[in-house]
Amino acid sequence: MTNDQLLDRRKFYINGAWVSPSAEHDAEVINPSTEQPCATISFGSQADTDAAVAAASAAFIPWAETPVADRVELLKSLLAIYTARADEMAAAISMEMGAPIALARTQQVGAGLGHIKSIIRAIEGFEFDRPLGDHAPEDRILYEPVGVCALITPWNWPMNQVTLKVVPALGAGCTMVLKPSEESPLSSMLFAEMIHEAGFPAGVFNLVNGDGLGVGTQLSGHDDVDMVSFTGSTRAGVAISKNAADSVKRVALELGGKGANIIFEDADDSAVDWGVKRVFNNSGQSCNAPTRMLVHRSRYDQAVEQAQATAEQTEVDASDKEGRHIGPVVNRTQFDKIQALIEKGVDEGARLVAGGPGRPEGHETGFFVRPTVFVDVTPDMTIATEEIFGPVLSIMPFDTEEEAVAIANDTAYGLTNFVQTTDPERARRVARRLRSGMVEMNGKSRSAGAPFGGYGQSGNGREGGVWGLEDFLEVKAVAGI
Repeated sequence: MTNDQLLDRRKFYINGAWVSPSAEHDAEVINPSTEQPCATISFGSQADTDAAVAAASAAFIPWAETPVADRVELLKSLLAIYTARADEMAAAISMEMGAPIALARTQQVGAGLGHIKSIIRAIEGFEFDRPLGDHAPEDRILYEPVGVCALITPWNWPMNQVTLKVVPALGAGCTMVLKPSEESPLSSMLFAEMIHEAGFPAGVFNLVNGDGLGVGTQLSGHDDVDMVSFTGSTRAGVAISKNAADSVKRVALELGGKGANIIFEDADDSAVDWGVKRVFNNSGQSCNAPTRMLVHRSRYDQAVEQAQATAEQTEVDASDKEGRHIGPVVNRTQFDKIQALIEKGVDEGARLVAGGPGRPEGHETGFFVRPTVFVDVTPDMTIATEEIFGPVLSIMPFDTEEEAVAIANDTAYGLTNFVQTTDPERARRVARRLRSGMVEMNGKSRSAGAPFGGYGQSGNGREGGVWGLEDFLEVKAVAGI
């Protein structure tokens, strides 16, 4: 795409209309496959943030008092529009953050579709007004919307995160300002078009683009914002929590991860191949990727060979090409960080069996990373402790179940861990001992509506299903009615 073909996406969606920014502050959206700009957006100022929050504040009481059934009908209209415009959404995600178009169509767009459906189902089955219990016939428990919400979303799974925040907030009766990542804003702006087309009242949903230091900080510290829901790095989550503390607003955080994938001696033969592919999916840009593979020593040498073969067979190519390859990482900052961590792994003594520093052959342009596998990694190495957020796998051996659990839990994070075993008793036992918000067994993904979230520095709160809805609700106890 040439410069004269850049998409012009400078406007914000505030109070039911697309409006120009109050001050000029343009920024380019870069296509990571080409390193060329593909769109121009604007970063909001304090005036834009204030206008969006004011619109959400004015719309809150009418929207909160709208019957739940009416809110659900609007969400169903949104679902129909999202489904009809899925190809547009896939193209936007692929261009802005580098997801291969096939993955963008299925997993990226599909994640949003699944969340909209499951959250609608959760809302329809939720008792917003319920009795305290048989012992207290005159006491009611009311679930009411928390208020005006600031929703700050990341670039790696745009619609996954936008729908996990916007849809339950709408269903709960909250109003909101969405600040998508400045790296992947185009999909969120398309989503705003869908919100408008579905007929949500003006001011209920607003969108202002910007970066974390600008609009993100303005929102998290805003006196008229009642809740911040943030997904991103632990570093940014800490800053948001501190900024929000002065107004004692609710803060929900979904942060980083350093998942362990424990492969016991009785695991299925496909466990290693599955684990490698799961790490490389979305170019390794998933907080719940199983980036530490722990393998029982009896299978370790075989696992190293299998992982090396899978990595060497993993193709890397541009995001607009069809196929089952992985694409680039999102930008130069991420590319440089990943390269530095790969070099660190080599320097600290891990054995490199696939990939390594530099771009893959034939890709001199674009933020492409070689699918990389380190073995003989020790738990104290940087690549075993720091979230790399790229297609880099660390493999280490273990001898006993106790040792495997100890290594898995030896992290500041606690998002997702994975267990591969054909022993049901061991599966249940290990799942209970792992300190993480989610555990997946033998390649089985969590079902629709299961809560997503973690322990420790992986954040607080839960997204998805009933748990995600409750994050946007206050609990009121009423006696004597």
